[in-house]
Amino acid sequence: MEKFTNLKSIPSYLSLQNIDTDMIIPKQFLKTIKRTGLGKSLFYEMRYDENGKIKEDFILNKDPYNKSRILLAGKNFGCGSSREHAPWALSDFGIKCVVSSSFADIFYNNCFKNGILPIKIGEQIVVELSEYSKRKEEIEIDLETQEIKYGNKISKFEIDLFKKKCLMEGLDDIALSLDKISQIDNFEKKIKENSPWLSRND
Repeated sequence: MEKFTNLKSIPSYLSLQNIDTDMIIPKQFLKTIKRTGLGKSLFYEMRYDENGKIKEDFILNKDPYNKSRILLAGKNFGCGSSREHAPWALSDFGIKCVVSSSFADIFYNNCFKNGILPIKIGEQIVVELSEYSKRKEEIEIDLETQEIKYGNKISKFEIDLFKKKCLMEGLDDIALSLDKISQIDNFEKKIKENSPWLSRND
């Protein structure tokens, strides 16, 4: 997983509230078990018409927002089903940080497992940041100091220290397990020595 420390981008702004995971990545795209290739279908029903043609007026289809790495969203972002494909699609599109006043819990936790920083911050701050989106001006996310920097302002955000460590060191669930591989090997060795009947293959 890519390490996350500092991020600068012109943010995209979706003011809609209660954007659920089916809106983020519709059910017809859930057949894959790969984390790549879903970006083109992100917000599919909002980005494309019934004939599959791009809607030019949707923000993520416009330049420079189609290159945004920061998404500003209305409250309760990521509600609905628990599909992990939602953060996969966001990440594959290029979005590495989502800022909202509130998130659905499962989506929030899935973001950290897939290299995305979800920031919970006051709704008024989200509105202030949206002005930078409208003016096509960059904002900066500094994970180490837990700050959003915009213009001459700084807003602090809270984050669980373990989740912060995982993002900054690029550790997903697999990497966390591999980091303890020597301890796992030692445990298995002791099991074989002390309880050999547990390691039989028949």
